[in-house]
Amino acid sequence: MKKSVNLTANGVNIAFSGDVEKKNIVTMVENCSTGQCECMSDTTKQKITNMEVNGNDGDVNLTLTGDISKAEIEEALSKSKVL
Repeated sequence: MKKSVNLTANGVNIAFSGDVEKKNIVTMVENCSTGQCECMSDTTKQKITNMEVNGNDGDVNLTLTGDISKAEIEEALSKSKVL
């Protein structure tokens, strides 16, 4: 699986490609939303105002809206147990 993290005007976009299933990204977002993950600090979680998953298996985009940095998200991705 390849991950590409890019800053946007409103937050961060993560593009997952290759061996990635959309349901796994949805699970990751749900875990984060409900506090069932430990991949990012509470401070970072509070900065995120919206999380949106788009695309299909093999080509999934996760858009995070909020005052977050690319480095914060890259660190969280590296700690994710779902990925």
